[in-house]
Amino acid sequence: MTDSVIIGLTGPTGAGKSTVAGLMKELGCAVIDCDRTAKRVLVECRPCVEELKEEFGADIVGGDGQVDRGLLARRAFATPAKALRLNQITHPWILKELRMEIDAFRAQGFAFIIVDAPLLFESGADAFCDRILAVTAPQPIRLERIIRRDKIDKELALSRIHAQQQDVYYTGQSDAWLSGDTDPNELRQQAASILERWRK
Repeated sequence: MTDSVIIGLTGPTGAGKSTVAGLMKELGCAVIDCDRTAKRVLVECRPCVEELKEEFGADIVGGDGQVDRGLLARRAFATPAKALRLNQITHPWILKELRMEIDAFRAQGFAFIIVDAPLLFESGADAFCDRILAVTAPQPIRLERIIRRDKIDKELALSRIHAQQQDVYYTGQSDAWLSGDTDPNELRQQAASILERWRK
């Protein structure tokens, strides 16, 4: 099993984190998308789903046996306390799955494993990481991207931005940071430079 460098990749929504993750993959890194991991937990982890049903109502699971993620989100984000409960229930299961994904990529011999996680610090996933890389971008650019990506209006996009931490929350806890509004070629060069610096 190789001595991989685990890099936590985080930042606010719309900053360009997915673009950086894509560049890292092109540069030969393994990439774990924690959003995808979380979705898989809601499908495959029955104990987690049972806990969610107890907390948010049995009807969050439809007749097809699948979690109605829209209904769950509406109930979970109705209050900060409910959102906290969602995280308390799901994060331990997500972290368990994440650990298995990291071990699988490490066994394959990847020098770098990227953990792409918007809630890297909040979930505790940063504990798995050797280095942290933050991606930020000016709010007007993030706003435009969120509206285009999620096909929502400006008001809803702004509410998502305001629900997240300020840039300093991410950069202050990171070993390096990239600006997501950088020219793609320059961004790739910067990412490659960071990897070279962090290579074991």
